[in-house]
Amino acid sequence: MGDTLPNGDVYVGNFDGLVPHGMGKYMWTDGSLYDGEWDRSKMTGRGMIQWPSGASYEGDFRGGFIDGTGTFKGVDGSVYKGSWRMNKKQGMGTMVYSNSDSYEGLWNEGLPDGYGKYTWAAGNIYIGSWKSGSMNGRGVMQWIHGDTLDCNWLSGLAHGKGYCKYASGACYIGTWDRGVKDGHGIFYQPGSKIPCNLEVSECATNNDGTSASSSSNEKVKVGLLFLLQNLCNKWGLRRFFHRPRRISNGTTPIFVDDSGNHLSQDLPNKSLSSNEHLQNSDVHKDLVYEREYIQGVLISEQPKGKHSGMLDSGETQENTWQKQERGPMETIYKGHRSYFLMLNLQLGIRYTVGKITPVPLREVRSNDFGPRARIIMYFPCEGSQYTPPHCSVNFFWKDYCPMVFRNLREMFHIDAADYMMSICGGDSLKELSSPGKSGSIFYLSQDERFVIKTLRKSELKILLKMLPKYYNHVKAYDNTLITKFFGVHRITLKAGKKVRFVVMGNMFCTELRIHRKYDLKGSTQGRSTKKQKINENTTLKDLDLAHAFHVDKSWREALFRQIALDSMFLESQSIIDYSMLLGIHFRAPNHLKTATSHQNTLESSGITSATDSSVPLHCEDVNSSKGFLLVAHEPGTTVGGSHIRGSMVRASEGGYEEVDLVLPGTGRFRVQLGVNMPARARKLLESTDAVEEYDVVLYLGIIDILQEYNTSKRVEHAVKSLKFDPLSISSVDPNLYSKRFVSFLERVFPEQD
Repeated sequence: MGDTLPNGDVYVGNFDGLVPHGMGKYMWTDGSLYDGEWDRSKMTGRGMIQWPSGASYEGDFRGGFIDGTGTFKGVDGSVYKGSWRMNKKQGMGTMVYSNSDSYEGLWNEGLPDGYGKYTWAAGNIYIGSWKSGSMNGRGVMQWIHGDTLDCNWLSGLAHGKGYCKYASGACYIGTWDRGVKDGHGIFYQPGSKIPCNLEVSECATNNDGTSASSSSNEKVKVGLLFLLQNLCNKWGLRRFFHRPRRISNGTTPIFVDDSGNHLSQDLPNKSLSSNEHLQNSDVHKDLVYEREYIQGVLISEQPKGKHSGMLDSGETQENTWQKQERGPMETIYKGHRSYFLMLNLQLGIRYTVGKITPVPLREVRSNDFGPRARIIMYFPCEGSQYTPPHCSVNFFWKDYCPMVFRNLREMFHIDAADYMMSICGGDSLKELSSPGKSGSIFYLSQDERFVIKTLRKSELKILLKMLPKYYNHVKAYDNTLITKFFGVHRITLKAGKKVRFVVMGNMFCTELRIHRKYDLKGSTQGRSTKKQKINENTTLKDLDLAHAFHVDKSWREALFRQIALDSMFLESQSIIDYSMLLGIHFRAPNHLKTATSHQNTLESSGITSATDSSVPLHCEDVNSSKGFLLVAHEPGTTVGGSHIRGSMVRASEGGYEEVDLVLPGTGRFRVQLGVNMPARARKLLESTDAVEEYDVVLYLGIIDILQEYNTSKRVEHAVKSLKFDPLSISSVDPNLYSKRFVSFLERVFPEQD
């Protein structure tokens, strides 16, 4: 039967009463045609639809939508075969693009998402994780000429720890940042012994240089998923998983043809080359080299074991990689020595923050301070009238000065829900692999916004004693550089062991990689780091600092005005041994070669590399953006950090207006005192009058403010003065300490010429 509907559409086929049901053809007025099964006015079952543009789909429908398994052919010649959900690619599927690239793997909302394999027409292959259409997570890129890069990816670019093996037999183990090498790594010349216990990939390789075990595992995973899908289609099992159901609204399917959006234009377009040649003529004397890159530019290279300031020469190659892969911290897991302590801490913070937050915000009173201003609660495993059951051990929880720290969190714009989710959410805390000199253990929240440090009893007493003045100081000065405290707690276990904690803001919570960290006190005795103990995670000291930092004149004035105020406060509290923690993010150095000149050097040396523009690139030879830009501030356009309370600083070169820092290829950042501060680092090279300059971004703050100049420190000063210059040691009178501290920093941040 056939009928022309009032809207001009035409249906020819079976009816159930007055609605299409069974087999039939439906033609819309725009020329679209559906031929297939119907279920009470809805396209449901097997069918085929053709659009006027020439695109077509043949496969499963449900409730008027493309839903199930089917094949879509785009107007540009692209073909997708796989699973659908509500007119969008969803589940397992294979896409062959118009340029002959192909993707085989998981889809979500019409985009590659999950595990998949992308093959370029030139023969290069990526196997690994995807998110929203981009390579994201762990994955392996294999180039047709034999190079392999196994690392983490972010938005289509190599980002994180990685292992790069070249067709020549050379390899590089290190870190990538948004597609370029950044930080420390190890380069192995062809013929050198490569570590075989890498976590990122296996050492066993195929003849083409790709990882045999990893590539075979990837193929097995994809193959099994497709086998399951084919069996469902062959045996008609899909009907058990997709039972037809009615969906209201019209019968015309709304479908966006995004098949032409192949991925090659968003991905690297040039191969890794074996241009990892050494910067000297003795390339065969040493087979393993320690390297450091900044924004893709090689700035230092030393034969391994020459104490280049990066790795301990006494380590084996295998241990070196394990240390780099693990990094300076490890996530606390079940069975870890700190696991129950972490659970107790999370339970306690969740309880007290939840208890204090509903209380109306008010100004603090004198009785809100001191050791008697506290909340004490017992947490039995089975739970109680006030506490939930838990899987940790029984413990007592004490929360000091809850109203004061609640106000401090409000003062620093820390949302209570965000605070609890960051520390007490589903993710574990991270423990720093090496405790501080004082024996304190440090933990990081999973998002790295907060640092949790264990305290000695004496430090807790000092903090509670100085808390009223500290509260007034940070309230009066938005841009204070002194450590931000957000909570102080104590856990008492059944055996009587007491562990005290303080929660602080993390100065280095930033998207930018911190290349160097310095702990600066202004003293000289014992203020250097042994070269054999330095690695990429080391915090260096005063005598290790070889750079001076030149900042905008108005910023320098504001910086030292605040340093003077903070030092006066600490002096008034008889505090010593504090230091300026300085984090430095280096931009690509202007004086070093660009990618073009580097490539010319390679070619002049007779070293060739693939030049086919269709080959993907991991971006190590991209002409990295140099330096940064200062632009007028636009609210809502910048990336904030954990320090969001302080007012913005004004730049003289910007007409004394508030400015944002733009790092090309990275992002736009809000500039505050001690946070995202651009500067020029200058270093006088030894045995020459030449000056090495870098554009840098600085992060700084005053830490370790819980040491009084007490009797033991006076004795320490007297004893050390017998052997060393009294002015060079750390333990001195608070007034002298403050003056020396400021004077040293004035040399670190000299006035502009």
